[in-house]
Amino acid sequence: MSFFNKIATLITGDPIADTPRRRSKYTRRDLIRMESKIGGQLFGPVPKGRRREFFCLDDSTWVWHEEWTDVTTRKKMSSTIRYEVHNNGVLKIQEGQPYTFVEGQELNNLVWAMHMYYEEVARQIYGYNPATGMPLAIGVNA
Repeated sequence: MSFFNKIATLITGDPIADTPRRRSKYTRRDLIRMESKIGGQLFGPVPKGRRREFFCLDDSTWVWHEEWTDVTTRKKMSSTIRYEVHNNGVLKIQEGQPYTFVEGQELNNLVWAMHMYYEEVARQIYGYNPATGMPLAIGVNA
C-alpha cells in the first residue's frame, strides 16, 4: 500500500482508489519535497549548510539523503540510504556497502521515524489529525 493510500486509509478508512480524489495545486513531486523536509527534521534541527531528507518514495521504499560541504576539503559530500520494506525485513541499500537487513536499535529507530513521519506529514501537509482522522484547520486540504 502506498504512502498516499496509507494516509487515505488512516483518514477515511478507505484507500484512495475507493474515495473521490481532491484536486490539488501540488504535484506528486511537490508533495514529496514537502514531506522530505518534514522527514529530515524528525531527527532534530538540520545544521546550517547541510541538507537532510527522509521520505517515503513508494509502496516499499524509504530514502534518507544528506548533503554537506566537507570543512577541510570544501568538497560537496552526500550520502543516500535506501530502505526497502520486504515481507522478511527491511533491506538497507547504501553505495559502496553490502546490502544488509536492518536489525536491533537501527530497526527500532527506523520504525519510530516512519511512524513519526506519517503523523507529522498527515498533520502538516494533508491537514489531518492522524489519531482521529479528522481534518485540522491547516494543511494542503484545509
